[in-house]
Amino acid sequence: MLTKKTSKNQLTLPKEIVKEFADISYFDAVVADREIVLTPVKIKPVDADLATVRTKTERLGITPADVAEAVKWARKRK
Repeated sequence: MLTKKTSKNQLTLPKEIVKEFADISYFDAVVADREIVLTPVKIKPVDADLATVRTKTERLGITPADVAEAVKWARKRK
């Protein structure tokens, strides 16, 4: 389908394409082999991700002391 770039460097997606992504508002855009590739992205609240990380660390038995030790190890000069 043909799409035109506007003077403000914006592209309008054809209705036939947009209807396939009705619940998506954001796309990740990359250039691959001189083609523009759009990948649908769902944005999650930061709190949701933090809760997931906290749940996983608890399940794995990782303590705040473990995290502090890992940071100390990562900051060592080589």
